[in-house]
Amino acid sequence: MVQPLSMRGREAVVLLVEDNDDHVFLTRASFEEAKLHVDMHHVDDGVKCLAFLRKQPPYEHAPTPDLVLLDIHMPRMDGYEVLDAIGKDETLKGLPVIVLTTSAEAADIERMYDLRCSSYIIKPLDFENFTKAVTQLAGYWLNLVVVPHRAAR
Repeated sequence: MVQPLSMRGREAVVLLVEDNDDHVFLTRASFEEAKLHVDMHHVDDGVKCLAFLRKQPPYEHAPTPDLVLLDIHMPRMDGYEVLDAIGKDETLKGLPVIVLTTSAEAADIERMYDLRCSSYIIKPLDFENFTKAVTQLAGYWLNLVVVPHRAAR
């Protein structure tokens, strides 16, 4: 039987792709404050993200994420390039990718949906509202939505 992630008997694996250390801290703290038990991993640019997802060195033993939280503006490879690469990769294209960014620009929103992001969330920058957003995001993606089971590749 197919079940939401929270009912699969293990913590959901979340990959946070974010280059701002303050936002990484805020995300981790928000999951903890909301009492959401996830196995969160972090990389700070798009090149590392794709290596993690493809289990390339140094991420050969990385778990397969259930969700990817992707920032747009990062060094080396930005979120647009990452999402484009994920969409073209047969083994990755079904991953839910939630854009979690400070950009409220209409062009960014439209472009990320054109690249087939699963959701686009503008980060609140205060802790209380950020925690509310993470709680709602997790409630939806971990407890309500059914996503395909992904065996470790």
